[in-house]
Amino acid sequence: MKLLTGLPAIGRWRRGAGVLAFALAAGTLVLGAVASPAARAEVAAADPIDAAMRTCLARADMSTTIGQVQCMDNARIGWMAAVDNAYQQLLAKVPPARRRLWEKSQSSWLASRDAEKQLLAAVFATTQGSMYVLSEADMQLQPVRDRALVLRSALADASGPAPRRPRACNADARCEHAMFDLNRYYRVLESKMPAKSRPTLVHAQRAWNAYLTASTPLVDERGRIDIIGARVATIKRLSETAGNH
Repeated sequence: MKLLTGLPAIGRWRRGAGVLAFALAAGTLVLGAVASPAARAEVAAADPIDAAMRTCLARADMSTTIGQVQCMDNARIGWMAAVDNAYQQLLAKVPPARRRLWEKSQSSWLASRDAEKQLLAAVFATTQGSMYVLSEADMQLQPVRDRALVLRSALADASGPAPRRPRACNADARCEHAMFDLNRYYRVLESKMPAKSRPTLVHAQRAWNAYLTASTPLVDERGRIDIIGARVATIKRLSETAGNH
């Protein structure tokens, strides 16, 4: 399948163990679409949702795989409530034309998240071991957390000028390099997926492409790279996970 053609090397975008690593070591760098990733990570470090998850993960009675997954699921539910809250506040604050753009971006993000859940299930079905159960829970949580931070940042900046819209991807060398990386890791993942699961991968990537297209008018070129970079990290991680025992 040919993806969007048309962004820096993968090392910059590599996300290790995501939220689980953040909870255990307070070291996750969140990649999103509006504010700088480092700034959002710094702000989120003290967020009550993350603090509650760290506390939960450290509890002796939650030390089993089931318990650790429950801690992350609780955090995901908390971050989803944060998504909904920030989104509703943002719609009430921005002018009608921009509100329509955010509505399209949000509906595309929700569709992409649902398709991604199916992809994660298909990839992790090819693995064995409790560490992969935790990894799947982490990868379900991370995009919700990212989105909440993006919307919070957009809400904080809603009274300011709109960001300068990006050039076409083929006119931005960073964008083209990142899309090259995305295509490369996508092909690796596709080759490692069972034939029956490849349509799930295609569907998830198309849904993500729609989310990128819907969100690009809301960000500048750096914001677009953040979105694509996060996707490169996700697909790379899945390509390294598929088939592991």
